Amino acid sequence: MKLTVLIDNNTLIDRYFLGEPGVSYLIEDEGKKILYDVGYSDAFITNARKMSIDLLDVDFVVLSHGHLDHTWGLVPLLRLYTEGMIEKLHVKKPALVAHPLALSGRTSGDLPEIGSLLSEDNLSGYFDVELSREPVNLTERVVFLGEIERTNNFEAKDPIGKILDSGVEKDDFLFDDSALVYKSSAGLVIITGCSHAGICNIVEYARKVCGDDRVVDIIGGFHLLDPSVEQLEGTLEYMKSLCPGSVHACHCTDLNSKIALSRVVDLKEVGVGLSLQY
Repeated sequence: MKLTVLIDNNTLIDRYFLGEPGVSYLIEDEGKKILYDVGYSDAFITNARKMSIDLLDVDFVVLSHGHLDHTWGLVPLLRLYTEGMIEKLHVKKPALVAHPLALSGRTSGDLPEIGSLLSEDNLSGYFDVELSREPVNLTERVVFLGEIERTNNFEAKDPIGKILDSGVEKDDFLFDDSALVYKSSAGLVIITGCSHAGICNIVEYARKVCGDDRVVDIIGGFHLLDPSVEQLEGTLEYMKSLCPGSVHACHCTDLNSKIALSRVVDLKEVGVGLSLQY
């Protein structure tokens, strides 16, 4: 499996790509291409072009959750597909895989929309939409985890804004927040968006779904932005006992949290242009 970072808050030193607060990864496995999140703008498309990556032939578009920094790039992606069709290029119709709440309307304070700008109806002409709370096998080794079980008492405790769920406005605990896991021969590679469900909850659920306790790597946002003492200490204790091979914490992980993590795990740098192979 090969993972290429198309969007992150940071870019690699001496690599001339665009960064923004968001996530987008291209995952290639068993001849399939998976676009995991699409960032906030068209920057992931610009970066992909610079890397000579063709986004017209992806097999899956997977959304980690519905927030704007992971879904608003769908609008320029649809423009890319439309222009490709106009130019008579070969444009695949990917499967779009996400939790059923990922395309719901969301508000936060005075912001009228922080969720997806496009509905399932808008997207169905371009994608085969598959919304699932249950795990979905994308390839023999890559699994979308669906709704994450929340089993500890130090993560995912506070809502972020409101969500429109079945026509009812509710506190938003980001139940759509999910992740991918790659089942390598050496253990699991866990790929997250923001980890609103809790990075430790995600890892535990991945181990349960895959029946493998070994963790080779974790890459993605850890949702450690000025975390409470309880959350940070719980995360550090969990990671210390987990002893993963390496950790690529990025996106929504602040500097103090990274420094703390570096004391208990082998923390690696992440930025646009990074390519990892497992």
